[in-house]
Amino acid sequence: MAQASEQFGVDPQIIVAIIGVETFYGRITGGYRVLDALATLSFYYPDTGNDRSDFFSRELMQFMLLGDEEGLPLREVSGSYAGAMGLGQFMPSSYREYAVDLDGDGRRDLWSSMPDIIGSVANYLHRHGWQPGRPVAQPARVAPDADMSLVARRDFKAQKTLAELEAAGFTIDAPAPDAGMAEQSGEGGDRVTVVRLEEEDGDRHWITFENFYVITRYNRSPLYAMAVFELSEEIRAGFGE
Repeated sequence: MAQASEQFGVDPQIIVAIIGVETFYGRITGGYRVLDALATLSFYYPDTGNDRSDFFSRELMQFMLLGDEEGLPLREVSGSYAGAMGLGQFMPSSYREYAVDLDGDGRRDLWSSMPDIIGSVANYLHRHGWQPGRPVAQPARVAPDADMSLVARRDFKAQKTLAELEAAGFTIDAPAPDAGMAEQSGEGGDRVTVVRLEEEDGDRHWITFENFYVITRYNRSPLYAMAVFELSEEIRAGFGE
């Protein structure tokens, strides 16, 4: 973990949290034959009005190429109903692009090599722009006249400054250390956006930073990103950091 965190510049608690959210640390990696799953979704995609058969056809081809590269027994590999594999649940294209051989045995093994699993998750986040030591999200106060049109719905890319959001009625109760509140860079500090999440006791708003957006590159759901973030904070607290 220390090696991957240093080599790829990703906070270790985030790596641990993603593996936990994805597969409960290897307990739930999926029981579908990946070849069957990808072939079914390529040629028999359900009529939902959102045909993604082209995507899965490409993933099927990537899976075949991956099998040749890594020596995988394609008829035996199991994963999720959508074809995601290993403890980090990589689709075949992501496996080929981002998986790394951190243990140096000549294979990228995302099932049984913890160095490869940890390094691959770290590399994925690194390649998508993770900023080590920077904040992810903070609860927001919302003024009665806040400009709700600024609340992100599909694109969670951080594009505003904290000052701009404050002027629009969104403020942070207790900024994270080094959260870019000051005009540090001459460009208003960190870029942020506002996210609204439905929780048990009602909607809650968060000001999210670029690292939150990076987590949504792993899974586009903001609820997923928040689950990863909140678990990572519990992990960090558990280690007394």
